[in-house]
Amino acid sequence: MSRRTEPVSRTEPVSRTEPVSRTESSGRTESSGRTESSSRGASASRAESSSRSGSNPRSESSSRAESRPRPESSPYAESTPRAEASSRSAPASGAESATPWDDGLIARRVNENAPAEQPAPAEPRATSGPQQSVTPLAYDGALRSRLDALRELVGLSRTRLDGKTLADAGRVLDEAAARRRLSGQHTVVAIAGATGSGKSQLFNALAGVTISETGVRRPTTASPLACSWSDGAAGLIDRLGIPPRLRRRPAQNAAADGQLRGLVLVDLPDHDSAAVAHREQVDRVLALVDAVIWVVDPEKYADAVLHERYLRPMAGHAEIMFVVLNQTDRLPGEATDQVLDDLRRLLDEDGIALGEHGEPGAVVLALSALTGDGVGDLREALGEFVAERGAAARRISADVDAAGLGLRPVYAARRRTGLSEEARDDFSARLADAIGATAAGEAAERAWLRNANRACGTPWLRLWRWYQDRSEPPTGRLSLRTQTDEEATARQRVEQAVRTVAERASAGLPTPWAQAVREAAVRGSQGLPEALDELAARAGLPPGRPPRPGWWPVAVLVQAAMTILQIVGGLWLVGQIIGVMEPNLGMPVLLMVAGIVGGPLVEWSCRMAARGPARRYGTDAERRLREAAAGCGRARVLDPVAAELLRYREVREQYGRVMGVGATGR
Repeated sequence: MSRRTEPVSRTEPVSRTEPVSRTESSGRTESSGRTESSSRGASASRAESSSRSGSNPRSESSSRAESRPRPESSPYAESTPRAEASSRSAPASGAESATPWDDGLIARRVNENAPAEQPAPAEPRATSGPQQSVTPLAYDGALRSRLDALRELVGLSRTRLDGKTLADAGRVLDEAAARRRLSGQHTVVAIAGATGSGKSQLFNALAGVTISETGVRRPTTASPLACSWSDGAAGLIDRLGIPPRLRRRPAQNAAADGQLRGLVLVDLPDHDSAAVAHREQVDRVLALVDAVIWVVDPEKYADAVLHERYLRPMAGHAEIMFVVLNQTDRLPGEATDQVLDDLRRLLDEDGIALGEHGEPGAVVLALSALTGDGVGDLREALGEFVAERGAAARRISADVDAAGLGLRPVYAARRRTGLSEEARDDFSARLADAIGATAAGEAAERAWLRNANRACGTPWLRLWRWYQDRSEPPTGRLSLRTQTDEEATARQRVEQAVRTVAERASAGLPTPWAQAVREAAVRGSQGLPEALDELAARAGLPPGRPPRPGWWPVAVLVQAAMTILQIVGGLWLVGQIIGVMEPNLGMPVLLMVAGIVGGPLVEWSCRMAARGPARRYGTDAERRLREAAAGCGRARVLDPVAAELLRYREVREQYGRVMGVGATGR
């Protein structure tokens, strides 16, 4: 674009902060003024002719453009940067010189005590040409590890915790990822404060140019304004939702630009504004910026809204906070130190660490944006803060800390958790008792003894027992189990065992995980009594007779011999009685006595010898039932409970990594 040359007689001073192309913009403004004037009718034409003969049309056009109100919603507001550039490039002469914006007492005090500030140039819009490369933000290894642990923690907890509980952690992860993709060479600092605290005035003082309106009209700042000291911050400002028409550049000052290079300063609406939309904007932007400058005044520095809604919840963000006591020019004598000490006391009560004596914490300063006293100290502290390029990472780290503290009730156990071996054994024993393992073992022992008696007993006793078996109903395992379940049914015993082990496993756990453990135990107990009955039928007494030891055949032969002796002796006596055989009572009686005495003696000996094998047989039957019950209970209840406890240990370890410590117990 060629630069338009002006005649020598039309010299117009150009501010050193304005681009050279503003001369062309001035010409365009003149053309616009002429077109507007020509469309107004005859009276407007006469006024235009008289003005051309008496004064410079450019000067008059610029004065009219500057004195007109500029609503943001009009098309004129879209071209505000170019129009402002042309109107401000022409000097005002005589009575038509442009006066600074005046909306009340604060503005008049500024005009009386301070030189006229230089108007703020708008931030240039992006062109189609090559753009400046932006270096993304890089997190250190510790912060990356904490973010990875938080992401893993959220993933493991989604099925156990509701979305509302994990909302803050998810937001931190999203914001950390979004901030990491943007510039790491810029630091976004928001200026926040209450109504009348003078935050917009401080914003203008730091920028060295009038950007944000100040005045007694409340609320004055309706939308966030952004001022960037260097290029490449468009993505960060877009993330804040600030439109291009509300973006500005500071006054061109080599010292200030070098000191605050990389700073993106945002002026927020009043956090205590009567307009709900203003407070919502403050809350939204505060969650996205890298640091905050809290501006308080001597009247409302102890406001409960500020401390309870903002400062106290953000106590963990002390390293990225500046607390500025503004309007110190209104305090007489040593009152400034007294108010500053009281402010520090309130911040300490809020839990905010103060950055004193080289310790990390919030920076507390006193200044007057009206007179400029102390603004240099803030600019210097802000310059050092921005030069470190660590505010964004510290903000994310503080957000992770806050999210971790919010999740502490759902991850921190009150004591050592888990199932002890004693609890497991007690659960298995309860299940074994529910299916009658002890009674089944005793029944097996009696069955073994009964078979031994039948095999080794006298024939006469066996006939008697056979007669009893036929005349009385048979007894078996089912009737024995019924006897052992007189106090409570097997189902009730199983349910009681499940409740007991669930309470022991969930003791000390946070509420969500304790509930998950109990639910896992209840799910596993469904169908458990039926499964135990089936196992008892399979693992109980084997079908048929119990196994016989090797000495049983010998005992049977001896018992048979005793029976034969009794029969022979009896027949012998009968034969003598009927006269078939010669009388001789000695031998038949001896044979009968030997058989009669020997049979019970052999039976008693076999019974004594069968006690040990019978006991082992009953114990083995009981052991099989207990193992079967323990295996069923472990598969259906203990394993799901152990899986929940293992998941809790995993999330507990991840929570320890999030909070920057090792594994915090089991």
